[in-house]
Amino acid sequence: MTEAGQRTPASTAPPRRERTSLALLELLVATDRHGSISAAARALGVSQPSASAGMRRLERHLDLELVTRSTRGARLTETGRATATWAREVIDASDRFETSAAALREAPSARIRLAASLTIAEYLAPRWLATLAAPRAAGAIVGPEDPPPAPDVELLVRNSRTVMDLVLADAADLGFIESSTMRRGLRSRTLARDELLVVVAPTHPWASRRRRTATVDELLGGGLVVRERGSGTRETLEKSLLATGARLPEHLPHLGSTASLKTAVQYGGAVAVLSRLTVADDLARGSLVQVDVPGLDLSRRLRMIWKDGTELTAAARRIAAVATAR
Repeated sequence: MTEAGQRTPASTAPPRRERTSLALLELLVATDRHGSISAAARALGVSQPSASAGMRRLERHLDLELVTRSTRGARLTETGRATATWAREVIDASDRFETSAAALREAPSARIRLAASLTIAEYLAPRWLATLAAPRAAGAIVGPEDPPPAPDVELLVRNSRTVMDLVLADAADLGFIESSTMRRGLRSRTLARDELLVVVAPTHPWASRRRRTATVDELLGGGLVVRERGSGTRETLEKSLLATGARLPEHLPHLGSTASLKTAVQYGGAVAVLSRLTVADDLARGSLVQVDVPGLDLSRRLRMIWKDGTELTAAARRIAAVATAR
């Protein structure tokens, strides 16, 4: 009986043994299946001396007599046969694990959420997603060396400021922005260089000028329509104007999409500043006309962003690789 106030020492668990090698368990199972160590060695594609040495290591590790050895060869003991039965369950479980892992590798990827500013979402992201899907196009013969299926992508289209908010809030795995400013807590990589162009309709008076130029003052007072606050396109324009000592007037008409801005230009006589990516086809068709504004630098970078300290998933890394490929 223990003295008052004293506790009986808790029983301590035995020290954990090092896990038994799967290769040695496979050797034991093969020996049981084929009847001898030499036959097991042939089945496993190893030398007989290596198999014998492996069996001795297994006996020492388990501290069990698994084999009886004689001049006529080596045979499993009753203990060896019982141990082989349990080892077979371990090998079968390992095989199921490998099969399940392979199935996960071959299964469609988990959904990945991207957030992109308007220009990138409309003119670049579709190309990236098409590139990912191309190797698995309908009717294509898929071989073992082909890449895995394209990730299941959800694309959120927002302005650059909101894209940064979504990435910081873990509501998007990757973001793509046109803004020149970066929020703290984000990392970035440049995807491409872009340029904003001042565009008007072919019937606009500026389109008839011999050199098709306008001054900064004319731009600001000539019916300019712009994107909403938070847009990377608007931010680039504002910074470029500040470099010349000018500012956007208050209460300018602002629209939330590239298509609406182009419609305002083509049919309303307005002036817009848009990415070269978005107006290239319109300029080629002649439905829009570019006007140069000397002294206004409208170049910018398009960037991919992700949350600092976050490890990208395999699907996110695949998309990033395609997006950043030159």
